[in-house]
Amino acid sequence: MKFVPEFLNKAIYKVGLRRPKKSYSQCGEDIIVDFILRHFGNNIPTYLDIGAHHPMHISNTYLFYSRGGHGVCIEPDPELFKEFRRWRGRDICLNVGLGPSDQASAEFFVMSTKSLNTFSKTEAERYAGYGKQKIEDVFDVPLLSVNKIIADYFPLVPDFVSLDVEGMDLEILSAFDFSRYRPIVFCVETLTYTEDHTEMKCWDTIAFMKEQGYFPYADTYINTIFVDHEMWKNCR
Repeated sequence: MKFVPEFLNKAIYKVGLRRPKKSYSQCGEDIIVDFILRHFGNNIPTYLDIGAHHPMHISNTYLFYSRGGHGVCIEPDPELFKEFRRWRGRDICLNVGLGPSDQASAEFFVMSTKSLNTFSKTEAERYAGYGKQKIEDVFDVPLLSVNKIIADYFPLVPDFVSLDVEGMDLEILSAFDFSRYRPIVFCVETLTYTEDHTEMKCWDTIAFMKEQGYFPYADTYINTIFVDHEMWKNCR
């Protein structure tokens, strides 16, 4: 038997008491966002989840919901939306899409892999072109503007915005009124989807967020997490 020093035994014991951090996001983004918000003393944030997809699976907001948080979840697919009504009863769940303008509705393309559902015909056809995906349905979905949703459903600006709308993220961000609404944190998909390993980083989206006064705090390759620079600087 090897001798283990007492200080090492204590260290092992302490490590054993630590609870593992559970993530519901694709690449642990919710844990990173949680770390940032705790820096601001905010353990239970409000959130706006755009392109929410599923109430728990690959969700950037369910971690906060599970702690008692609440917010608004936007999911245009009526089948996926049913799950939000079932599992996210404390949230305001809207079966609509977000438009960059006041357009009343738009065509919504349902893919065989529902996480790839999109309002972009170009993206839907590109996904189908790989051969593994197909467009299973197309129908009109009502659209609201992101600024109207914040004005109508948030007494204060949401602390956290999660955005994943398959090819239209920059359009939504470009319509965002940053002069009025400044969430602490954004998590935005910044990688194009491909099946032939030719994916590209969306540098134009990253550059746009920097222009709005947000800096990239972390990047998980698929998503980039942005923090308001002035808020971060003043919180230190």
